[in-house]
Amino acid sequence: MKFLIAFVALFAVVAHLNAAPLSAQQQADVQILRLDSDVGPENFNYAFETSDGTAAQAQGQLNNVGTENEAISVKGSYSFVGDDGVQYTVQYIADENGFQPQGAHLPVAPVA
Repeated sequence: MKFLIAFVALFAVVAHLNAAPLSAQQQADVQILRLDSDVGPENFNYAFETSDGTAAQAQGQLNNVGTENEAISVKGSYSFVGDDGVQYTVQYIADENGFQPQGAHLPVAPVA
């Protein structure tokens, strides 16, 4: 159950991050070009691509099943076309260490 909740929460975050304000006409014109999904009790894979340049894919796995240290780890990426017309891509890992995004457009913390 924890796995399903974590998966749904992660998918909602990715969908929200990709959400750009579109007019009703623009929303009606966006077509799903590809949608793949395989969800199991201890792992999942999904990928989608839309005609407006939005795409995402991820693979997740439940680790340490049945123990106190049970945790999900996810590796994936998402991309979208920004208001400036540039395609932005974020690759990420989300696990017991938190959400760790990487992208050419993202700021990088200075080395301590």
